[in-house]
Amino acid sequence: MPRSETIKAAVIQRELSTDIAANKAKMTAAIKEAAANGAKLVVLQELHNTVYFCYEENVSFFDLAESIPGPSTESFGALAKELGIVLVISLFEKRAPGLYHNTAVVLESDGSIAGVYRKMHIPDDPGFYEKFYFTPGDLGFKAIDTSVGRLGILVCWDQWYPEAARLTAMDGAQMLIYPTAIGWDMSDTPEERERQKNAWITIQRSHAVANGIPVLSANRVGIDQGVAESSTFWGHSFICGEQGEFLAQADEKGETILYAELSKNRSDNVRRIWPFFRDRRIDAFGGLLKRYGK
Repeated sequence: MPRSETIKAAVIQRELSTDIAANKAKMTAAIKEAAANGAKLVVLQELHNTVYFCYEENVSFFDLAESIPGPSTESFGALAKELGIVLVISLFEKRAPGLYHNTAVVLESDGSIAGVYRKMHIPDDPGFYEKFYFTPGDLGFKAIDTSVGRLGILVCWDQWYPEAARLTAMDGAQMLIYPTAIGWDMSDTPEERERQKNAWITIQRSHAVANGIPVLSANRVGIDQGVAESSTFWGHSFICGEQGEFLAQADEKGETILYAELSKNRSDNVRRIWPFFRDRRIDAFGGLLKRYGK
């Protein structure tokens, strides 16, 4: 991103169903609305073509996967080209028979694939049985060059790991982007649900602060329609600035599009007054390569 440039970014928060064609149409309409409102970077939520199928272990759900390049990169790439935007999408990737990934794709404004990121951290919790479906990513933590800047893409469970954010920032990312599908187990108390949501927001804001770059987090909202069982996704998609300040934030109830103006200049200025990269004790961080210190 050139020093003088400011770009308008958009984060889309939507509720989804078992109707894949309807989901794609809903996302297409939202992307067009965001572009019409001046967004040059548009971010979609995790696995936006389908319901969040990882609520159970079911081999038939592997039929939802597709190749990359494939139908979605072709159709969304054509849309990105038509609108002249950079678009971040999230797909269930079939890499080979028996080998699947949770994959984010960055589409350039000419419709081409600027880069791909495969989710590195794969959870396995009640209602989030992702290890059944996804092989951990093998592309590492790398930033992707685009016409709107160098984008750091991570996915959902990755957002809890400061090491992932740091390594991506160290590769020159000018912002961190998190396509997400996270929600509550409604059997938890309201107090516990609030603690979980606030922890999720706080950890991502901390990545912005520690690395001096904006964070864009796109979450689902509501309950996926047409599934036998699912979490209630808590929404609260947001965009925050280099000091963790909220630039835009959704609530837990509605479908919405968030907008924010992002500038490279602010990151430069913040890193001058909070020089965390300068003061890192890289000579003393070898213990991070261990599973545990004892």
